[in-house]
Amino acid sequence: MEKERRVGTISRGIRCPIIREGDDLAAIVADSVLQAAEAEGFALRDRDVISITESIVARAQGNYASVDAIATDVRAKFGGGTVGVIFPILSRNRFAICLRGIAKGAKKIVLMLSYPSDEVGNELISIDKIDEAGVNPYSDILSLEKYRELFGVNKHEFTGVDYVEYYGDLIRECGAEVEIVFANQAKTILNYTDCVLNCDIHTRARTKRILKAAGAKVVLGLDDILTAPVMGSGCNEKYGLLGSNKSTEDTVKLFPRECKQLVLDVQARILKATGKHVEVMVYGDGAFKDPQGKIWELADPIVSPAFTDGLIGTPNELKLKYLADNDFKDLSGEALKQAISKSIKEKEGSLVGNMASQGTTPRQLTDLIGSLCDLTSGSGDKGTPVVLVQGYFDNYTNM
Repeated sequence: MEKERRVGTISRGIRCPIIREGDDLAAIVADSVLQAAEAEGFALRDRDVISITESIVARAQGNYASVDAIATDVRAKFGGGTVGVIFPILSRNRFAICLRGIAKGAKKIVLMLSYPSDEVGNELISIDKIDEAGVNPYSDILSLEKYRELFGVNKHEFTGVDYVEYYGDLIRECGAEVEIVFANQAKTILNYTDCVLNCDIHTRARTKRILKAAGAKVVLGLDDILTAPVMGSGCNEKYGLLGSNKSTEDTVKLFPRECKQLVLDVQARILKATGKHVEVMVYGDGAFKDPQGKIWELADPIVSPAFTDGLIGTPNELKLKYLADNDFKDLSGEALKQAISKSIKEKEGSLVGNMASQGTTPRQLTDLIGSLCDLTSGSGDKGTPVVLVQGYFDNYTNM
């Protein structure tokens, strides 16, 4: 009789060589997973998930762009005059380097910041201070002077940066004039200029729609900048500057370009080497919120830009504690185990609306697994840009 398995999902960071432009990434990823399995004494199984962080995909693709390339594209698309830059996130890594390029491509920047926080939760000021000041963030427009009068200097809890001062100084250093306002209604920017670059990530389509309806002359998002190579730069046809990170003081690493073939290649290599059918995905930021800093992690446009077809969809799970506390509340021990196992084996089709699935997480598989992988690999010096997730699709009945 086969021994009962005593563990469920396992997430392993897989160490890899440092990836450089032009490397055969599919071969490196497959070999690294196979070598880790041999070294650590575990076996690959069908439906294991191999996840590859987007940064090494973009690096292997050589998908970089200079600040000057950004400036050239911005100048070509906006005309080099006054540009309204609205709703950027507060990030040295994610946005400041892009802002340098934007400022170098314009004569004046009207920087409109959302408040009390940016789209992903970085606070300019606390909501409590907003309440104390009697300000209505939905409707009230604050000048820089009014903001300072009401709230003074507010440094980011984790970085210690006053982003209002930092972004203003950065724009001036790049040779552009700057005016800073605080507002949450997109069309407010049209009081200052009719050429607008909206820098929000997940609400960008709505922002563009509102601005165009209100009569803006030029409306583009970060996803419209560097959608094609400029001066030999990298690009991203679908997401432009969205998902980019600072690489050096003068360059950004862009979000990976089309990489479906990469995940299929890794899948095929593992099948050939082991006979096992694994799933493969590329992941960026996870999608979760930090309760202390109130920051929602997802600054990328999506969690996963490419994945094999077995990762399409959402979990279809029963809530064990609901079954234990309701349907089988009079059972215990082996009888309870057998009853719950039978329910799991007999579940059919979608469980949407079924009380026994209430409380399970209705999110895309790639968002859930990508978040797990982002937490496993971290963003620092762990050196594990590939994550192997095993047992994710197991349930209570799997031996």
